[in-house]
Amino acid sequence: MKAVLLRAPNEIAITQLPEPAYAPGMAVVRIVAGGICGSDIGAFRGTNKLVSYPRVIGHELAGTIVSIDPANKRGLKAGDRVVVDPYIYCGSCYPCSLGRTNCCTDLKVLGVQTDGGMAELYKHPADMLIPIPDNMSYTLASVAEPLTISLHALHRTGLKAGEHIAINGAGAIGLLAALAAIAYGAEPILIDLVEERLAFARSLGVRHTINLGTQDLLPEISRLTGGRMAEVVVEASGANAAIRNTLDMVSYAGRIGLTGWPAKETPLPTDVITRKEVNIYGCRTSAGEFDEALELLSTGKVDGNAIISKVIRLDQVPDYVRELAAHPDRYLKVVFSEE
Repeated sequence: MKAVLLRAPNEIAITQLPEPAYAPGMAVVRIVAGGICGSDIGAFRGTNKLVSYPRVIGHELAGTIVSIDPANKRGLKAGDRVVVDPYIYCGSCYPCSLGRTNCCTDLKVLGVQTDGGMAELYKHPADMLIPIPDNMSYTLASVAEPLTISLHALHRTGLKAGEHIAINGAGAIGLLAALAAIAYGAEPILIDLVEERLAFARSLGVRHTINLGTQDLLPEISRLTGGRMAEVVVEASGANAAIRNTLDMVSYAGRIGLTGWPAKETPLPTDVITRKEVNIYGCRTSAGEFDEALELLSTGKVDGNAIISKVIRLDQVPDYVRELAAHPDRYLKVVFSEE
């Protein structure tokens, strides 16, 4: 079968690998669509220290079940359309005992610690597949995984209707967080340096945006929130300066969710944390958010199609990984699809 293989950093190609065989407790899925994620680009660049090589990449996956253990918990069967939950957990460590499987001490993420699913066929635990609604395309279903990342940040920070949520970064995760916040009845404030992305967000219904290159961040947030500052701040850029700014952007008694992964440590003023009595939440991947993500996408409450900048074929993935590595601001989300 065809698969997208990273032999080493900066060495990516379509290769032929053996087809996976069915095993008890598992399912074999014919992959129809999948998104290229920032973590795939990090693996290509060699900047993600968790990635080992050679490695098949890809974890934003949708497809059709070829074979599956009939004892699976959702009663799925061959022919069913599904998305893949790509965060494989042990089920026995302390975080797993709390249901926080994304914090598993032996977590294996597809395309990072274990091979991903940018391939014609993929074998995955049968209980980690989620059915796709009948009215949804495979291409749109591939957006469910990045939406779960955004939802996890909203859940961790306890976003409520009527609250302001300032979001650093208008990439795919930040934009999806803003659209989900609107679905929750909250008021997002989306922040970025790229005006094209902010203008696009406004065209999708995000009323408030701040361009860091042309506007003063803190006075604008103060103005938009009536002087309170944002009750919730989500940091989705991974930039150290943006992480530090969250403490100034957030209200007294506010909540901060840290979703972006910085390349180096960020010094933080603990006196501000204490004075404002801020709750700071790490927001790592997702846990149990796929059903909600698929519901929001299938009902149009979140316009997932809007973030898909380009649809390609599996054979084109290596070229577009190189393109995204060289020009990350040209696309929000590139999806391969065989529909």
